[in-house]
Amino acid sequence: MDLREQSPERAAAAEPRLEHTVVDGVATVVISNPAKRNAMTADMWQTLPVLLDGLAADPGVRVLVLTGAGDTFCAGADIASLRDPAGRPQALAVRAEEALAAFPRPTLAAVRGYCVGGGSQLAAACDLRFAEEGASFGVTPAKLGIVYPSSSTRRLVALVGPAAAKFLLFSGELIGTERALRTGLVDEVLPAGALAGRVAAFAGVLASRSQLTQAAAKEFADGREDRDAHWAEQARGSGDTAEGVAAFLERRTPRFTWTTTGSAGPAPTSG
Repeated sequence: MDLREQSPERAAAAEPRLEHTVVDGVATVVISNPAKRNAMTADMWQTLPVLLDGLAADPGVRVLVLTGAGDTFCAGADIASLRDPAGRPQALAVRAEEALAAFPRPTLAAVRGYCVGGGSQLAAACDLRFAEEGASFGVTPAKLGIVYPSSSTRRLVALVGPAAAKFLLFSGELIGTERALRTGLVDEVLPAGALAGRVAAFAGVLASRSQLTQAAAKEFADGREDRDAHWAEQARGSGDTAEGVAAFLERRTPRFTWTTTGSAGPAPTSG
């Protein structure tokens, strides 16, 4: 199709952007930049924390899924933006990554195709990562002479261990799903065509569970050590424990009511 004949709607759909929907408690954020394999532009990096803040404030959101449009997750940062000598795009990327890591409810990256550079940063910032067979992962600053941020490096090391992190960072080479699963970079690998169904089903499971348990577990797993008393108090006042036990004994689905919105107190500190 001649671009001059392209409809305004089609042209708008090709613009780099972040899309989102909320259905049955699951927010899905889609990275969309089809012309550049869903590379993140500076505007997209800047938009992500604002979008996440809005979703975090929505009590109807219980789980967040991050994915890419079409058959690619995210090929990294838009290379054109990396020419900025002041390093602003990298600062925006770190801010977006930290906002995703701090999201107060479970987050899941659904990965197809390339998950490289900034895409790997975003996937690593999620709590869990499911990938379709054939996906490729890479942390590629060594190919560009870029210093990978310390916070991103620590997160990668915590996820895959020092040796695997150094392999990825030193070489910039891509690895497949088999090695990604073995190193802990991904949690599940699905056959072609099965990723969407598995992610939807598992997101539904997460949405049905106690947000109280999930929020406390997320903080503790991420290294927060000073909030035991806070979470004990939340548990006493939540009613979730009584509801969970009653539902188990009555063989019914529990109706948990505690939410992170306005209940979890100050956000965890990073780093």
